[in-house]
Amino acid sequence: MLTWKEIISFTVNGNLTPDKRVEKSEAEWKELLTEKQFTITRKKGTERPNSGALCSIYDEGKYNCVCCNTPLFDSKIKFDSSSGWPSFTQPIKENAIKYHKDISFGMIRVEVMCNTCDGHLGHIFPDGPAPSGLRYCINSESMILDRK
Repeated sequence: MLTWKEIISFTVNGNLTPDKRVEKSEAEWKELLTEKQFTITRKKGTERPNSGALCSIYDEGKYNCVCCNTPLFDSKIKFDSSSGWPSFTQPIKENAIKYHKDISFGMIRVEVMCNTCDGHLGHIFPDGPAPSGLRYCINSESMILDRK
């Protein structure tokens, strides 16, 4: 189980190696994604709180990256954080997520991205439930729910 201390270490010392890499040109991403998905995942956008289709869905399955279909989160660790975005306590695998220090908007946060394709997902905060204490705050547009 990842801890906040390990997350901060990744932002300073580098991330774990992903199982594979997917790289495409901006034009290829634009062709593959909707305008909203492209803005959020490739341009580091954010959807409005409580506007995402996956906010209130708690069906069983895996939440995969909308860009490359890499499994990111399991529905078993999704929780209602009342933040307005889908929230999770841990990634499906430790190397599924990439962490980056984000100093935009006059604050210091930790951005989370798909470690396979570098797609922006959202941010992580140390105010989640036990046992990890982590809250992965993820844009709905950056994921697809695989109910298999």
